[in-house]
Amino acid sequence: MNDTTPAARVLQGLQNDRADLEDFYRHLHQHPELSHQETATAESVRSRLEDAGYDVSFGIGGTGVVGVLRNGDGPRVLLRADMDALPVQEATGLAYASTVTTTDPSGDTVPVMHACGHDVHVTALLGAAGLMASSRDQWKGTLVALFQPAEEVGDGARGMVDDGAFADAVGAVDVALAQHVMPVPAGRIGTRPGAILSAADSMRVTVHGRGAHGSMPQAAIDPVVLAAMIVVRLQTVVSREVAPTEPAVLTIGSLRAGSKSNVIGDHAVLELNVRTYNEQTRTSVLDAVRRIVTAECQASDSPKPPEFELFDRFPATTNDTATTEKVAAAFADHFGERHFDAPLESASEDFSDLPEALGVPYSYWIFGGADPSAYQAAEDAGRVAQDIPVNHSPFFAPVLQPTLDTGVEALVVAALAYLGTGG
Repeated sequence: MNDTTPAARVLQGLQNDRADLEDFYRHLHQHPELSHQETATAESVRSRLEDAGYDVSFGIGGTGVVGVLRNGDGPRVLLRADMDALPVQEATGLAYASTVTTTDPSGDTVPVMHACGHDVHVTALLGAAGLMASSRDQWKGTLVALFQPAEEVGDGARGMVDDGAFADAVGAVDVALAQHVMPVPAGRIGTRPGAILSAADSMRVTVHGRGAHGSMPQAAIDPVVLAAMIVVRLQTVVSREVAPTEPAVLTIGSLRAGSKSNVIGDHAVLELNVRTYNEQTRTSVLDAVRRIVTAECQASDSPKPPEFELFDRFPATTNDTATTEKVAAAFADHFGERHFDAPLESASEDFSDLPEALGVPYSYWIFGGADPSAYQAAEDAGRVAQDIPVNHSPFFAPVLQPTLDTGVEALVVAALAYLGTGG
């Protein structure tokens, strides 16, 4: 770590802020809120940004918050954190574990947990925003701290962009930056130019048959058999229609049909998920799904055409190469051997909707949250996949430190790669 950089000087204040940030994180983890319900989280964010001297716009896209800190002429850098939690029953056993339940959009009562680490993201960005505000002699330009709702359902970034107040709140920016905590050893940080996260498309497919008594199959068009043939045939899309060098995933996660063992129903519903990394493959795979389903329905003499509904759609996250190289160089200087080349991830995000709408380059990186000693033990035993909880698991619990410090440091270092007077 280079102690003479603007980033190092700004981060000297972290030792004074650390205990407060840890307390804030515990509170946030214990009080999670579902997508589009992040009202208390957003209010806490607004209060802290205003106390730090930011001009704050509130309620953008529902519960989104934008804080702007102007510090003379210079680049304009956007840092983003997502705020929402998941309908998961926490099983971490932490003293500050969530016991929150709430009503979801369907009216059901569900448990709520920060099972994806967005509480880490919010805390880290608030920490970075506070340090930047208290060290204005170390940088020039404008810092935009954006706190986004509803990432988990894929429409939070787009909801902010579509809000008429968004453009005025954010203004013109030169670059957008974001990060995500992942189940790698805490203290490590990974960058990757080009594709880093996949696009995701969920599709609900309804196919139609003709119902009958289970003892009289000749009178039916069996939607269970039809759906089963579709499931088998869809396995060939990736294996036979996508080049082996092009990553893609097609998963049928749900198949529902019938109500009783001796009743042949009249329809079946399949829900599937597609992960791809470029628009050509994305379009090709989705078109193949429609083609195969339609053909199988025709082969079964289905009485009605199939119905297709796309939902929970996420864009691919494809880092700008020049931006990522600039950030990676700053990380290598600050973190040393803790910086690594991140792998291609099959998870998905909607962050890229923000820079795409603003017309600016972006970089998105990952940092670790797993206990380093536990991770090493699991790796030595060949049991990382079994023993290290991943995002969305009820056991997902980033260790408090050095996870929080790393998240704060990364945002400060990346921002100052553009804003630092010595950079």
